[in-house]
Amino acid sequence: MKKWKLKAIVQKTISYLPLTHHINYFFQKYVTKGVNLSTAYFYDRLGHAKAHIKGFQNYAANNPTPKVCLEVGTGWYPIVPISLFLIGAEKIYSVDKFLNHANTEERIQTTLEKFIACHKAGQLKNYIDFLPNRFELLTNLLLNYDSFTLDEVLQQLNIAYLIEDARNLSLANNSVDLINSNNTFEHIYPDILIPILKEFKRIVKKQSGVMSHFIDMSDHFAHFDKSITIYNFLQFSDNQWKWIDNSIQPQSRMRIYDYKKIYADLNIPISEETFRQGNLNELTSIKLADKFTIRPLEEVAISHCHFISAMQ
Repeated sequence: MKKWKLKAIVQKTISYLPLTHHINYFFQKYVTKGVNLSTAYFYDRLGHAKAHIKGFQNYAANNPTPKVCLEVGTGWYPIVPISLFLIGAEKIYSVDKFLNHANTEERIQTTLEKFIACHKAGQLKNYIDFLPNRFELLTNLLLNYDSFTLDEVLQQLNIAYLIEDARNLSLANNSVDLINSNNTFEHIYPDILIPILKEFKRIVKKQSGVMSHFIDMSDHFAHFDKSITIYNFLQFSDNQWKWIDNSIQPQSRMRIYDYKKIYADLNIPISEETFRQGNLNELTSIKLADKFTIRPLEEVAISHCHFISAMQ
């Protein structure tokens, strides 16, 4: 049996158990190694931080630093929130409904260590224009890390975790400068994503606010099993896919045209977009489900995109 099928079976089984996300964390940490912070992953997310910041600076009316930020789906390691802290953000909200508090302090420490190593390697300055006094605070925090509680660590980094439903946030109208996400939307089905984006429209500043979202539309099982392509999941009908998909790491299988339609329907501008064209040879190597044959293959093949929205 292919590895992706085994992982799908395990995740599907775990999804029916109590303490689902705690069990999945230990499964990924000790079996698949999927939650270990690799150097490659760190630099990938640092690249996302660079793009979010650049997007904000390009569209936010000569404001070089977003003072209030919101990230949805931060995941295991707060790389982008810490990057925003280093450039001078005053408040960084991180929305993660299933935040695992039992391991958060350890994972933040690991993230700080990666930032220190990146700076020592002379690379951090190539990604973010960090403030020296903020980096000094980060260094001192790491040196004395064991003497602080989790709340004290987060307070020093100007990070506030919101364990909330992103469709109904506790933040005020017109209060956030920058809203960002990193390969999160692909895990959210349209019936949930649409109200989330409506909520983002409510809280983002109307004149100078920016939204910046990276979307990975590839089959995430292919990240684990190299015997399949990033389009493997497009061969299944919706009825077939619901038996394979799981609530731990759901994959909506939406394509770029689906996201563009949602943005258009909600009157959210796409001020700037970039995308990867994908691989038509890999796409045509499988028999696509009917729903993926009604649009040009070039559009279906697009595997990653980045939307920047400058609010008016």
